[in-house]
Parts: sequence; structure tokens; C-alpha cells
Amino acid sequence: MDSQDLQVLAALRRWSAGGHRAALVTVARTWGSAPRPAGAWMALRDDGRVQGSVSGGCIEDDLVARMLDGRIAGSQPFVLTYGVTRDEAARFGLPCGGTLELVVEPALEMARLADLAARIEAGQLVRRDVDIDTGAVSVADACRGEALVWDGRRLSTIHGPRWRLLIIGAGQIGRYLAPMAQALDYAVSVCDPREEYSAEWDVPGAPLVPGMPDDVVTAMLPDPHTAIVALTHDPKLDDMALLEALKSPAFYVGALGSRVNNATRRARLLEYFDLSEGEVGRLHGPIGLPIGSRTPPEIAVSILAEMTAVKNGAAVIRPEPATPASAGCGLG
Repeated sequence: MDSQDLQVLAALRRWSAGGHRAALVTVARTWGSAPRPAGAWMALRDDGRVQGSVSGGCIEDDLVARMLDGRIAGSQPFVLTYGVTRDEAARFGLPCGGTLELVVEPALEMARLADLAARIEAGQLVRRDVDIDTGAVSVADACRGEALVWDGRRLSTIHGPRWRLLIIGAGQIGRYLAPMAQALDYAVSVCDPREEYSAEWDVPGAPLVPGMPDDVVTAMLPDPHTAIVALTHDPKLDDMALLEALKSPAFYVGALGSRVNNATRRARLLEYFDLSEGEVGRLHGPIGLPIGSRTPPEIAVSILAEMTAVKNGAAVIRPEPATPASAGCGLG
């Protein structure tokens, strides 16, 4: 669940406490080049105020107009579809013929929203079900791997812990990577048992977790919303983290080093440690997209770009280096 959705949830509860009626709009399904993914939320207040987005600005004005003139009212959830025709797509600014199917809840039970918020704040993974025919809304525990389901009459959305990033190494690259990742809604933590580095770590909102890297990885219970990057350039520390990270469900595991160093690391992990070829094959190394990065901020950009590509299921193409110079200590 990203921070924008948490803001929507907080706004709904705040508006209700202030005596306002509010509706919740959810993207249930998209076709073509839709601006926002299925599951995106928008809160709409009775006076037209909004929080969140379902189209990146394309159709929000129409939804506000519907709220103000009374077309979003009553107690029963209903479905709105935008962009079915070319004219509608042009009218609402949907790109390349994109189509959005929205579930609109004009009346909300605040107790259910409070329950959802409490579960999320407790770090739980939660499923929220909305039945269009009956108007019933329920909140229950979800399982890892569950995804949004919409059959035209019943909508199930998954909510829960934020995406997490554990950085092994409190050096320069980590100092740039941490705030960049925070800007993309990651909850960032850092582990570095080397006092000469950890003593100076002061990035706001990115706590330093004490302990050795393998213990810290194990304790954080990595899940499919977790990324782990090893940036110390010290095999004794990086390998400790990788031993546990590569066996976990973390969606991204990467390590700093050249192509040569990473080839050596893979061979070492396979020969001396209890890791399978499939587990070692999950390692992203050299870490980051090959964009010619050399400076710490450039390397941080490349790491976060590759994490984003993997997170979003985009193909990561890694061409062969054009010159031997690209086999340096950073990305390779």
C-alpha cells in the first residue's frame, strides 16, 4: 500500500469526524494505457474536495461534478466506466484509448475504515471486500500472494505493509539511496556494524538497525514487498546479508560490485554456502541498471531504477559493456 492510499484513508476518517459525507472511488479494472493502476484510491468529499487520484487528473473533475450535483449519493456502491468510446477517451483525456472501470462507494462505514487502518498500522496484510449487489463491506486477513480481484459485482483489494528497503552499508551510496527510496514510498532501514560508518549515519526517517547483516535480514522477515541491497563492498558483510536475503521472498536482492566481482561472488555462494543455483540466480549484480553511473548519486538512481523495473514487472535489459572501463567497482 503506497503513501497516497494511506493519505486517502486518513482523509476519509478526518472528514467524517468533521461532519462531512465522503465517497471512496477505487480503480477496479483498466484497459489500454490507463494512468492509474487497478486498486488506486480517491476520496471525494461532499463539497468537492479530493484526496488521491484514479486517473492522474483526467476524470477527477467529472467525479467532483457528480458529487456536487447529487449523482454520487445514496448507500449502494455502483460502477462507473470512462473511456469506452473514442470520444469519451478524448473528452476525459485518457491516453491511447485507455479505459477505467471504477467502483464508487457513496456511503462509508467508518468503523470498517478504522479497522482497516488499525490492521495496516499493525503491519498486517488485509483484504477488503465490497459487494456491489448487497453493499456489504468486509475486512479480513489476507495471504501473501493475493491480488486484486474484480468480477464485475464483487471487488477485493489488498492492503497492508508498505514496500520496504533494507540497505546494508551506511556509506555514500546509501546516503543518496535512502531518501530517493523514501520519495517512492519505501520504508527504509540501514544496517552497518562498522562503527566508522554507522556512527555518522543521520538520514531522517531511515533508522540504523543494530546487529550483523544476516541477523538483521532474518529479523525483518522479508516478504514480497521487501528489497535488500548490499553496498558495503566488503564480502564478509555483504555475503552475510545475501545468504539470508536470497533464500527469502524479497522481490529484489542486489549487491554492489563489478561483473568480475559478482561472478566470483556467485561462484563462492554456490560452492561454500547452502544456496541453490535458482537462489543465487536471483541476485542482481552488478547492481542497478547500466546507465553509465559513476558517482554515488548516479549509482543510487540506477539501483532504484532497477528496483522499480523489477517491482513493476518490466523487462530489464542488460547489454554487454562497450568498453572494459565499465567493469569498475560500481555497476559494471
